[in-house]
Amino acid sequence: MIRPYTDHDADAVVSIWRAASERAHPFLSTPFLDAEAENVRNVYPQFADIWVLEGAGIPIGFIALVDAEVGAIFLQPEHHGQGYGRAMMDFAVSKKGAVTLEVFKANAIGRAFYDRYGFRQVGEYVHEASGQETLKLAFSPSEG
Repeated sequence: MIRPYTDHDADAVVSIWRAASERAHPFLSTPFLDAEAENVRNVYPQFADIWVLEGAGIPIGFIALVDAEVGAIFLQPEHHGQGYGRAMMDFAVSKKGAVTLEVFKANAIGRAFYDRYGFRQVGEYVHEASGQETLKLAFSPSEG
């Protein structure tokens, strides 16, 4: 079940984000991850539409949308490869149609998922806060 985020989900969402980030982003520093965890808890919920994916009644993933941009999509690592990521992305596409997102070039897990889903690269830049090369990707349901 995918449902709207509430303030009661903050701890679970931060936990999901941290576990998935540590797996997919081993190239990021602990201080950077600590700062981002605070943003996930306190900043992003103020401007993103966040949706929580539940499995067996508990949060196991989430997706955050800022207009038609997927600002975040994270899933507890033990649930990877079971169709939950696709379900969250399908949900976003059903709400927004064409979507964009950004992914670290070194994030092999995320990039493989986005490739399978049908995203295409439309840009590249250096993420200022982390210094990491970042790809801008786009997906259109009419093309995918």
